[in-house]
Amino acid sequence: MHATVRTPAGVTLGVERFGDAAAPLVLLAGGTTMLSWPDALCEALARGGRHVVRYDLRDSGTSTTVDPEAPEYTLRALAADAAALVRELGDGPAHLAGIGVGGMVAQVAALDHPDAFSALTLAGTRPVAPGPVDDDLPEHDAATMARRFALPMPEWSDRAAVAEYAAAGAEVLGNDPATARATAGRVFDRTPGTDPAVQMANQLGMVFSKLDCKPRWRERLPEITTPALVVHGRRDPFFPVGNGEALAREIPGARLLVLEQASTAIPDAAADEVAEAMLAL
Repeated sequence: MHATVRTPAGVTLGVERFGDAAAPLVLLAGGTTMLSWPDALCEALARGGRHVVRYDLRDSGTSTTVDPEAPEYTLRALAADAAALVRELGDGPAHLAGIGVGGMVAQVAALDHPDAFSALTLAGTRPVAPGPVDDDLPEHDAATMARRFALPMPEWSDRAAVAEYAAAGAEVLGNDPATARATAGRVFDRTPGTDPAVQMANQLGMVFSKLDCKPRWRERLPEITTPALVVHGRRDPFFPVGNGEALAREIPGARLLVLEQASTAIPDAAADEVAEAMLAL
């Protein structure tokens, strides 16, 4: 069920619910849109007795969109959105999960708002903000990124062209092109209007290249006391698996689940395995 939730700060967040609303809440932060969390995983978690809510970060999907090219909020504000959403849903402490850049939101949310969350899942992410990484963390695979950024940009108001661009990018990254094509079409349809800058932001999560992500939070990771799961694709060239390994080392008691056949996306074939690990927290 699609809906929107307005926080006390006046931010509208696009949400979709799965499962019994009276069940324990699993909140899935988009990376940046909610569709970065596959339907198969949401449904598996719901079958496991959870109320699953996936949501769009600001400037994506049906959440508040102002200017993705010049966001006036910060990473910490996005983290506060997650905590506010838990309160508005009225489900008490939630299992918070973030994927990609949404994983950065989830880390900061767990640190800044520990009372709002009972468990933490971090998928395909890393413990530092976009930009130069710490010396001990693996950077994006240079050859793969060169191929990815060599792809010609589509006309962002052309749905079919955008979908084909997403499929080509997925093939370079090692994800399933057909799934990426279908998801890009759904993202396009959920984006208000066809303004090229907004469509581009929704498809590529470009807002994070402009976002203020200070201060650093990596050194605070040992403060996390909730049960934690780190999920990472062995074949991820964007945030190579060493980033997930670092998260699992630095969060006390965290479990690391490496998906041997996965890249940056969670494939449907792994949905049950990931759901089982999340439900065990």
